[in-house]
Amino acid sequence: MANDNDRRRSYSGNRTQGAGRRVYPGAAGNAPRVGKIEKNVPRAQQVDADGEHHEQEASVYTGNSTLHSSHSTLHSSHSTLHRGPAYRAPTGARQYKREDAPEAGEILPEDGSVLAGRNPIREALKAGRPVEKLLVAAGELSGAAREIVGMARQAGAVVQQVDRARLDQLYPAHQGMLAYVAAVPYVQVEDMLAAAAEKGEDPFLVLLDGITDPHNLGAIVRSAECAGAHGVVIPERRAAGLTPAAAKAAAGALNHMPVARVKNLNRVIDELKARNVWVIGTAMDGEDALKADLSGPVALVIGSEGEGVARLTLEKCDRTVSLPMMGSIESLNASVAAGILMYQVVRARRG
Repeated sequence: MANDNDRRRSYSGNRTQGAGRRVYPGAAGNAPRVGKIEKNVPRAQQVDADGEHHEQEASVYTGNSTLHSSHSTLHSSHSTLHRGPAYRAPTGARQYKREDAPEAGEILPEDGSVLAGRNPIREALKAGRPVEKLLVAAGELSGAAREIVGMARQAGAVVQQVDRARLDQLYPAHQGMLAYVAAVPYVQVEDMLAAAAEKGEDPFLVLLDGITDPHNLGAIVRSAECAGAHGVVIPERRAAGLTPAAAKAAAGALNHMPVARVKNLNRVIDELKARNVWVIGTAMDGEDALKADLSGPVALVIGSEGEGVARLTLEKCDRTVSLPMMGSIESLNASVAAGILMYQVVRARRG
C-alpha cells in the first residue's frame, strides 16, 4: 500500500497548492480537508453527561495516534471532573479544557434564618430582629450598603467581607449581602430568673465565655435543656450565636431552652451575685468539681477550650472548679466539660 509520501508525489496538479496537505485513508477519494469536506469522515469522540464515550467508527480515522491512548486516561479521571451535557475528547494538540467541579456551597435553610437582599436585611434590623452575621461582597460599598453595615454593627452583628462568587454560591439574588439571623428569639436574663421563681426552684444558669464554635454552643444548649437549667447566656461579641449550625447541633433544644445574648457578661455576673446566685467559674487550678458542693442558686461559667474563661471574668466568680484529668490530654471539649459540670449540679440538687 502506498504511503502518504507516495500519494503526494503522484499528485499532478500545482505542487504549491497541495503541499503539506493531509489525506485520510478510508475517505472517498482521499479528499483533503480543504474545500469540500466529505460527509463520511468520522466525528470526534464525545463524552455524555454519564461519562460514557461514544465512538463512531474511530478505527477508520488514523491521522491521530493519541486518540486511543488518551481514551484510557480519560476513563480513569472522569469521575473527578465536572461535566456538562457533552465534552469533546482530547484530539491531539487541540485539547478541550475541562472544568473542575465547583466547591460544594453551603445550603441555605428555608426557615427564614438567612435573609438575602438589602431591603429585607434593612427591615429586619429596623424591627430589632437579632442578626448574627452579615456577609458583604468585597469591594467599595454604596451609600445604602454602608448604612446597612452600620446598622448591623450597631446591633452587635459580625460583619464579614467575602468574594462575590461565594455569595453567588449561597444565593444568586443576594444584591451583595446575606444576613444570618437567630434561629429563635433571644430572651432576657430576668426572664430566666422569673421562670425559676415560678417553678419554685433555685436559679440554674449557664454562662458561656468565648465559645465561638456553633456546634459546641448547640451541644451545650442541648445538655442544659436535659439537665433542667433555666437558661444559657452568651455575649454579643467573640462568641457563636444561634446560627443554623448551632440550631442543628442543639437537636430541637432551642425550642425549649431560653438563650440570652448580652453586651457585657461581667455586668451580668455582678447582677446575679446581687441576686444571691453563686457564680462558679471553670479553671485548671480550681477545686475538684466531683467533690465540690454545687447546690443552691448556681451560675456555671464555661470558657473556651483554648483560652478558658477570661481573667477579669474569672476574678468576678465566687469560686472555681475543675474536672480531674486522668489521661495524657490536659483538657476536655468545652461542650463535654459543660455537660459533666451541669450534671454535677443535678447530682447536688438531688442530695
